[in-house]
Amino acid sequence: MLKWLGRVVLVLVLAVGGFAAYVNFKPWPHFTPEKIALKVESSPEKVARGKKWAQLLCAECHMNRQTGRLSGNDMQATEFGDIWSLNITQHPTKGIGAWSDGEIMYLLRTGIARDGRYTPPWMAKLPHMADDDVESIIAFLHSDDPMVQAADVQNHVNTPSFLSKFLGTVAFGPLPYPKEVVPMPNTSDQVAWGKYLVFNTDCWTCHSEDFKKLNSMHPDQTPGYLGGGNPMPDGSGSIVTTTNLTPDDEHGIGKWTEAQFVKALRYGIRPDNTAVRLPMAAYTVFTEDEAKAIYAYLRTVPKLARANAPRVTTPPPANADTGQKRYYQYGCNTCHGEKGTGPLCDLTHNKENYPTDEGLLAFIREPWKTHPDTKMPSWGELIPDDELKTIAQYVRTLSVEPPVKPPEPPPTEAPKQE
Repeated sequence: MLKWLGRVVLVLVLAVGGFAAYVNFKPWPHFTPEKIALKVESSPEKVARGKKWAQLLCAECHMNRQTGRLSGNDMQATEFGDIWSLNITQHPTKGIGAWSDGEIMYLLRTGIARDGRYTPPWMAKLPHMADDDVESIIAFLHSDDPMVQAADVQNHVNTPSFLSKFLGTVAFGPLPYPKEVVPMPNTSDQVAWGKYLVFNTDCWTCHSEDFKKLNSMHPDQTPGYLGGGNPMPDGSGSIVTTTNLTPDDEHGIGKWTEAQFVKALRYGIRPDNTAVRLPMAAYTVFTEDEAKAIYAYLRTVPKLARANAPRVTTPPPANADTGQKRYYQYGCNTCHGEKGTGPLCDLTHNKENYPTDEGLLAFIREPWKTHPDTKMPSWGELIPDDELKTIAQYVRTLSVEPPVKPPEPPPTEAPKQE
């Protein structure tokens, strides 16, 4: 019996080792994409709505913070590997400028690129989004908006971890292309509208228990749905866990009023008068009615008594001046990093973008007035003005000098005709 038991164990070890080697060394999954005949009719309204969805779904990962274009970005080393998002501008070879409307639609629905490559599991797939909204995203990607203009940026080669390869082999895979038209939600039904918004944004993916357990076809069947606890990096390199959004009174948002939720979502100010911090941000791109609809839906999801982890705080350097201490005290480093080059916004160009001190202060106080689609909290409601000024003074020290433009050569006279 011992001999037979040893043989069984040996077979199991060889089988597991062989499967692990297969997963580790096999190429990234490829599939045969379907040919989708689609021509999106563009309009200013469609482009504007598509831009809004792109800001919610695409810009977080694909936007280069220096150029403002969707030319790809370093996603930082995580358990999924050393990952860079791709160039999705209109460049004909390095971006998606040569892609047809049908190819983009098929990618967004199923996760399969036009060359058959399966996009990684962390890229959003949109099986529940209405056809009109997906077409709006496509219209935006083909528009003349500066975010999507061709950027001559070569894509980086990603190095997925064994975990990514394993999940791509046994857990995640292409989603089915819808066989029927996906309609727009009924916006007169707040709960249904809110569910649509939660399903089609990163609310449920980030605020559920674990990225590795997401159920894209049935989000509300995901383990720990909206109960928080997912580990994510902030701009300072610390790992924080997402918060509980279920209506649990003690650990979730059960005691939050509608007005408090709207303020936290749109302006980044929580009921305890503190600011949200990365990986969460303010989302002024949501209208007040949309924020109310999301709140109405969240009130209907099952309560989960998952306690939120303590907020991560990083102490300032020992030799920090008053402004730098305030910068850390209020968590500016969690979005902007120690040197002002964090993932949410690059502060090193603040002299170029805000030449006057008053202009910089006005932006920090009420950023949404300068940039209606900003993700920065309204700090004027949270920080006394004298402290805001010391923070602004410190921010100035992070700025690099704007490039000096060479003088334009004098116009040359055209040769006179004989």
